[in-house]
Amino acid sequence: MSDLTDRLAQGLPHGGLVVDPDVMAAYSHDMAGFCTAGTPAVVAFPETVEQVQHILRTATDLRVPVVPQGARTGLSGAANAVDGCIVLSMVKMNRILELDPVNRIAVVEPGVVNAELSRAAAGLGLSYPPDPSSWESCTIGGNIGTGAGGLCCVKYGVTSEYVLGLDVVLADGRLLSTGRRTAKGVAGYDLTRLLVGSEGTLGVVVRAVVALRPAPAPQLALAAEFPSADAAGAAVCEVMARGLTPSLMELMDAVTVRAVNELGQMGLPESTQALLLVAFDGPDPAGELAAVGEICRAAGATEVVPAEDQAESELLLEARRLALPALDRLGTTMIDDVAVPRSRLAEMLAGVAEIAERHALTIGVVSHAGDGNTHPIVIFDADDPEESARAQRSFDEIMALGLELGGTITGEHGVGLLKREWLARELGPVALELQRQLKAVFDPLGILNPGKAV
Repeated sequence: MSDLTDRLAQGLPHGGLVVDPDVMAAYSHDMAGFCTAGTPAVVAFPETVEQVQHILRTATDLRVPVVPQGARTGLSGAANAVDGCIVLSMVKMNRILELDPVNRIAVVEPGVVNAELSRAAAGLGLSYPPDPSSWESCTIGGNIGTGAGGLCCVKYGVTSEYVLGLDVVLADGRLLSTGRRTAKGVAGYDLTRLLVGSEGTLGVVVRAVVALRPAPAPQLALAAEFPSADAAGAAVCEVMARGLTPSLMELMDAVTVRAVNELGQMGLPESTQALLLVAFDGPDPAGELAAVGEICRAAGATEVVPAEDQAESELLLEARRLALPALDRLGTTMIDDVAVPRSRLAEMLAGVAEIAERHALTIGVVSHAGDGNTHPIVIFDADDPEESARAQRSFDEIMALGLELGGTITGEHGVGLLKREWLARELGPVALELQRQLKAVFDPLGILNPGKAV
């Protein structure tokens, strides 16, 4: 311990190392439930690329594991410490280094908060579209590590589609630069895409070149109430089949609607079994909302409420923003992240309801319906061992259901610790072995975020 901290201190500024047990405990885990966390030997706060290189070289020399971290808002345990590790917190590397409106790129350090980049881009009439629900606190480095998504993915895509290039410190301290600053580029293997979503198991991101887009117009929204999840799912399918491109399309099940009603006094009828929220930010949002309204009515919607302006849109979308706080009030929550083909969305919701009934649990579902990404939220009493065990079984059954429906165990949260055992079931033995071989090429000693992902 003394040798480790002494050597690390030689290349870090005053205050760059923390060994206080209480402080380290706060940095030992992210926001995932049912994930173990070890006790780190030290938490390091580098401020420069050279300091990150120093930390990785020291870790390699002493064979000490390193767990990179962003803001610890993740939901898979990917940022959880292992015993005796260096927790490598990147939050102090938080500068926006460049905003280029001509080439429509930003160059940022990993500790830049997503919302801060979005606001800086907006000042130039541009936007950084990936918008995880934790965008006011999560970092770009963490978003890159998990391959994060968000509410606008149905139109604008996920983090991986915006990362053009990376500077990454490898396990032995070497600096790797990948990708490009240009709009196009296909030279060599696409190491940038490989690193996005790798959860810190291949290297530590110290700089990123990300694409910006012209800022969209204010969106107009619509809310539609349905008597069943099947009817809402049919409407989602028809919206996409018609070639419409909403900027947001979110679906909440009956459990979530009731919880939101109780928290926000939204006035939704008790008979509402599913609530669909759709928004457009194109040149004719009112016309597109009218088309969606017709689709929803034809699918069996009992009420369709289109907004007249941005203020009304914000009121309608408030229901979605209240979903997680409303469900959190009901007990301890464990958030799943299973994506299925849009055409199987209604089956996914029905299957989750069956799982909840079978295990005598409350499970609410909020979905990024436009891309089939569902978030079943299991609610349980963490002080009740038997109920906690049922919650864990239900969580596993939800992932199995997603795979049965042709989906994936994670659409945007990542694998981490929480879903590592399920990764093998989705990938199969050949793909899993290749991924482990890739890990060994980047990190032959296995010191980078050991026990996560593959």
